[in-house]
Amino acid sequence: MNSPKKQVTKLDSNYVREYDAYIERQNKRKKRIYRRLTLFAIVAISVFTYLVTLHLNQRDLYKEKVSEYEQLNEKMDKLEAKEKNLKQEIKLLNDTDYILQIARKDYFLSKDGEIIFNVPDEESSY
Repeated sequence: MNSPKKQVTKLDSNYVREYDAYIERQNKRKKRIYRRLTLFAIVAISVFTYLVTLHLNQRDLYKEKVSEYEQLNEKMDKLEAKEKNLKQEIKLLNDTDYILQIARKDYFLSKDGEIIFNVPDEESSY
């Protein structure tokens, strides 16, 4: 059995029209708020992602620079040691006694009346 549809007529009064307009404004306001929140969330997530990516890239770059710095420090230490040795050698080469000693040892130069015998350092096999 079919039940008859109840028909309710809407009142057409000033109060009802204002209330409907109020409800419609509230719905539009909610939509705008949700849109703004959505936009804010998208911007916030984008900025956060950018900052995290930037931070990770900076960490990698920092590690590379630290490694390069350590390598350059090691190289500088070696060069400073080499410089120190070369300065020491310059001092020795300015000394005539050292030059004479090198000449006698490496080039077999001798003083007057001196005879140089070359003795091998290694032991013979027999």
